[in-house]
Amino acid sequence: MDTQKVMVYVDGFNFYYGLKKNKNWRKYYWLDMVNFFEMFMKPYQDLVSVKYFSAKPDNPDKAQRQNTFFQANKENDKFQLIMGKYLCKKITCYNCGYTIQTYEEKESDVRIATQIVNDAHNLNCDVAIVVSADSDMIPAIELAQKVGTKVYVYFPPFQHSNSLASITPSNVIKLERYESRFRQCIMPDSIHLNISNYNLTIPAKWKEYQKK
Repeated sequence: MDTQKVMVYVDGFNFYYGLKKNKNWRKYYWLDMVNFFEMFMKPYQDLVSVKYFSAKPDNPDKAQRQNTFFQANKENDKFQLIMGKYLCKKITCYNCGYTIQTYEEKESDVRIATQIVNDAHNLNCDVAIVVSADSDMIPAIELAQKVGTKVYVYFPPFQHSNSLASITPSNVIKLERYESRFRQCIMPDSIHLNISNYNLTIPAKWKEYQKK
């Protein structure tokens, strides 16, 4: 059998909040993304890249932790970071008139869809693994399937979409069933960045999650 080229598309927002839903899974924030998905490869498959889609949060502490995670994973050439953005959004209660300010991630779903379609049409991969529970991915997946790309949907822990599962019914994986693989792919507390010659350390808050 010829070697199959595999690309993974991770909805970072979906993935992070899946882990956040269960406090016992927050210890997996510090995850080696490439090594994790390498564990799902068959002997005849080659993981070409893990494309991780996210946006920088407005909170400085959260942004710093996120950037530390990105820098650690970018040491592996197969990890590709593609950033969208957060937009400020105001919500007003119709009953009391009280307004709160929140932030909504923008562009990531469009960027994921664009990458899936582009890679499929340019024959950059034979297999696409979409790590998301966002049904907005459906049109892109259908287009990829039409040109012969085999598509799998991996639901982030504790995330699910019936409509997304229905278009790849035999190619769906629930990642919470693979906790042992998460456990094996937690990165070391300290990582040496070769390019900048700097030792990167796991964020203290994330380290506390690992102690519980």
